[in-house]
Amino acid sequence: MTTRTPHNISNSTSESEGLPGWTYFSPKLFDLELEVLFYSHWQFVCHVNEISKPGEFATYDVGNERGFVIRDSKNQIHAFHNLCRHRGSRVVSCSQGNSNKVLVCPFHGWTYNLDGSLRGIPKSDRFPGINRTNLGLKPIEHEIWHGLVFIRFKPGNQASVANIMARHEYEVTPYGLEYMVAAHEGRLTDRIEANWKAVRDVDNEGYHVPQAHPALNDLYGKDYHDEPMIGETSRSVGRFTPGPKKHWSVRNYLNILPENTDLPETNRDIWLYIGIFPNVVLGFYPDCIIFYQEIPQSPTVTLQKGGIFHHPDESRERKLARYLSGRIDRETSKEDMMLSVWVSEATKSSAYDGVIFSELEKGVTSYHNMLRSKLPITRLNNEPEASDFKQLNDSMLHA
Repeated sequence: MTTRTPHNISNSTSESEGLPGWTYFSPKLFDLELEVLFYSHWQFVCHVNEISKPGEFATYDVGNERGFVIRDSKNQIHAFHNLCRHRGSRVVSCSQGNSNKVLVCPFHGWTYNLDGSLRGIPKSDRFPGINRTNLGLKPIEHEIWHGLVFIRFKPGNQASVANIMARHEYEVTPYGLEYMVAAHEGRLTDRIEANWKAVRDVDNEGYHVPQAHPALNDLYGKDYHDEPMIGETSRSVGRFTPGPKKHWSVRNYLNILPENTDLPETNRDIWLYIGIFPNVVLGFYPDCIIFYQEIPQSPTVTLQKGGIFHHPDESRERKLARYLSGRIDRETSKEDMMLSVWVSEATKSSAYDGVIFSELEKGVTSYHNMLRSKLPITRLNNEPEASDFKQLNDSMLHA
């Protein structure tokens, strides 16, 4: 069974169809997406072991918001807007680092304690009547789940991370994510000339694996399936295919990979992917855990960031297996980036009249339905002429 999205036929799309083309390049919708999705939903920042010492911090920027998490001298983790209370400068200027015992604004030298409280103001006598007690760094809501630190810039209707991930708890706990450390190669960042939703569309289905991903197809192409979203998470599983392998990395990965007896037998020969709406994916492998997330830069530019976590006492064999799984992932990522660009640019073509979905692409259709539930304005086949997209979207939400 297939469905086709009409382009200019009716006023709105049905719940079984893809998003209309205008939603992939509209500046007004992009601004609304930042507000409704990225500022009001949990965003992954780092693992607690990446900020294991007092003063260590990690930053996260999206749209007009910039934040960071930091460990204080009492071993507590805090999250703040990366905004000096004096003139708005960034307080920390690099993506990760250690501020030692105090945070110093690089603009005028205002200083803050690691708990965010204001510590000192140069030439403070020139600020008559200033109330120092109210000038600490502004906090951001944060939550730690299995060692992963999430922040939320603005309150929203989204539940806690623990509640969102509750249905996966039994499956992910044996991996020991909270005890892992980041791989020494650090974070990888790719710039993709595509709308962030196009990147998600490509990643949200495995129908394209046999054609587009030779290595993945060699690894698990005969036994891979995507599950529709439940709540605000998705789940996909690829079970290793037995038999001889053509791809060098796949062949050696399976030969070297030691059996992970910490995992249930059902999870020792799979790559498990769990997506957290709107933009985070965790990959649970027998040798490591990976993550990647899309950070929109403009309607047609997206940064995709990713990294790897592993147990600090991993064996030589598991380290080699992790290297090989990384090779497979890097190859796959390059292939998906190309597809994302093609899918995104197609939406501007005069020949574009929507998309066709198969039953194998339920991961995409369920994701689009989730977007429509948050952004009902995306149900409209044509970009509305309204000057205030937020007002129109809110009215459709409550219609």
